[in-house]
Amino acid sequence: MTRLGIIGAGIMGERLMRAAELQDAVQVTGVWDPSPAAMQRVAAELPAMPHRDSAAAVIEAADCVYVASPPATHLAHARAIAAAGKALFCEKPLSVDLAEAGAFMAASSGMRAAVNFPFASSAAVAQLRSWVADGAVGTPQRLAITVGFTAWPRKWQHDAASWLDGPAQGGFTREVVSHFLFLALRMLGPIELESASAAFPERGRSEQAIRATLTAGGVPATLVGEVGKTRREDTNSFTLTGSAGSIRLRDWATAERLDPAGQWLPGPDPVDHQRARTLVLRRQLEAVARMTRGEAHGLATLQDAYDVQRAVEAILVS
Repeated sequence: MTRLGIIGAGIMGERLMRAAELQDAVQVTGVWDPSPAAMQRVAAELPAMPHRDSAAAVIEAADCVYVASPPATHLAHARAIAAAGKALFCEKPLSVDLAEAGAFMAASSGMRAAVNFPFASSAAVAQLRSWVADGAVGTPQRLAITVGFTAWPRKWQHDAASWLDGPAQGGFTREVVSHFLFLALRMLGPIELESASAAFPERGRSEQAIRATLTAGGVPATLVGEVGKTRREDTNSFTLTGSAGSIRLRDWATAERLDPAGQWLPGPDPVDHQRARTLVLRRQLEAVARMTRGEAHGLATLQDAYDVQRAVEAILVS
């Protein structure tokens, strides 16, 4: 069993801890967060999780380390993990500085490393890819990505609002749109940004709207993201249209196909978002174990993460 350390006990760290308790591919051997309150919460809600007194202690006790701390801290932890010869599983992005992310990637050739883009293990995404392989889309002609939020950060993210709503590390483009850009990269091919705009109406806060045109594997794509234009806390769609038909991923976990009558029909065995998240995280952990052993795994690579970050930052500086 792979020994997994976790640095960062916020939302994502806690989700992975809960997922780890439900499978046997990895065993959590250490958790550390610089916040005493975060560690107290973990002790109360997940008493089986072993605490460590430093990031270094987590690294020492693990075969692979999951970095789930705020983005500005990712690279320092990643470098320490690399120096210790351990495998790395990191939240995106690798760094808040694109050049530093690229330098780390170049210096880490051969390192066992992956980035946590859960669409890599999504059953709904697998269904989309199956439809494409079966010819349901035909020749891809256009892609449309939309994301919308009642407010940003979302209610369940308020404990991390200090960085999630700042222009240096946060914003929905980095946190949410990046997942759909990864999906475009994984399904269609390299991303090239053609034009973009980002609105920052309040000084010191993250963006409230973006628009972009791009290509993914040569397929034209549009991207629209907005805060405050929907009553739903979090809504999104990824719609691929081709010569033979259209398919989409809706609200993170629902794969749908457009029938001849113009109705969107779900794929077989649909599950709700919460159930899908549990299944995805379990599959991610199974892939983490394979990655740590040096086996094929299907997780997002450092190159994937860098390519996505390059597009994200280009949108935000526009």
